[in-house]
Order: sequence, then C-alpha cells, then structure tokens
Amino acid sequence: MADVVIPAETVEQTITAFTRLDQRGDRKAMNKLAGRLQKEQPFLLQYAASARAEHGDTVGEAAVFYATLVWSMFDRNQADTLPRITDENIAAAAEVVAKAIAAEDGVAERPPYQRTAAALAERQPHVVAKLRELLEEDVREEAMTAETCATIVTPTQVVLEAFDAAVSGRRPGLRQGTVVHEGDKIGRNDPCTCGSGKKWKKCHGAAA
Repeated sequence: MADVVIPAETVEQTITAFTRLDQRGDRKAMNKLAGRLQKEQPFLLQYAASARAEHGDTVGEAAVFYATLVWSMFDRNQADTLPRITDENIAAAAEVVAKAIAAEDGVAERPPYQRTAAALAERQPHVVAKLRELLEEDVREEAMTAETCATIVTPTQVVLEAFDAAVSGRRPGLRQGTVVHEGDKIGRNDPCTCGSGKKWKKCHGAAA
C-alpha cells in the first residue's frame, strides 16, 4: 500500500467538528464517540491511559485526549473502518519514534510542543503541525503545564506513527468488521460524559 497523508483539510475539519461540539454541548454525540473509541481501539485507549498510573490523572487525561484527536483525524480520512491498533503496533511505533528522536540533535532543548520527530513530520506534516499548535496553545493558556506537555508529546507521536504505519500497510493492525459511525467528533472543551463537571479534555480518559 502507498503512504497515506492526512490532508490539511481533514485536519481542520476534525478541529472544526470538535469546536462545534464544544459550542453546543452535545453529550449524546460525546457518548457515542467514547463508545466507539472503547470498542474500536481498546489497546490504543489502554496505552494512552497508562500515563495516569505513572504521572497522575491530569497527565493521563491529556494523553487520552491527544490520542483520541489523532485517531479522529485518521478516522475522518478513512473511507472504511480503521485497522485496530494492537499492543504490537504500539510497541513497534514506540521504537520507531524513539530512534527518530534520538537521531536528532538538541531535541531536549526545544520547547516541549516542538519535540516532534522530523521523520514523522515529513510523513504527516499537517497532523504534526496541528498537534504542535494545539499543544503550544494549551501550554500558553495554562490548560496544561509544560511538564505535562513534555510527558505526552512522545506518546502522542507513538499513536500517530502507529496509525500512519497501519493505514499505509507498513505494519497493518487488526482488520475489523463494518462499524457504523454515528454522531460528530468530540469537542475539546465539552463537558465530560462521566458527569464530573470537568471538560472532556481534562476528564474524558476516565469517562472512556
């Protein structure tokens, strides 16, 4: 299979859909999205949520939010159901990202939202550019600390690499049956579906 580059239009459509849900507070659509993530990508969700055990709820929830965002971009671009990312896909992607970052000089000296692998940015330039923009915005607006950003920026790239490899056929994930996609994508600042009163991006990991 050929490389699949997520176009800028798809990236922006995903963010627009997130923003629209944020503005109208569509909890039904959020519940559907959380259910789809749990059903279609359980290993992805477990991987992202594992940050909670080591770094606490805030970091874990941020990791799950950004993993969900990457999934949503690939999902919007895919005509059929995305491959299911497995533990093996994630482990292989983590190795690729680690090697790519290690091959670059001065990564640790960059602002945390710029600590992205050049090789990954070359394969998915629009996704990486948007992730940098959103992470920088969250740090600047104090939605997350720089330390949280530094912790989740690599796992977010692992999720991106895993999906990029799966849809391009380099490391295929598990094939899934037809899944009916219902509702809009999640909003970044929607109330969490668990009823905690927190925003989705700060609590949706626990809800999912």
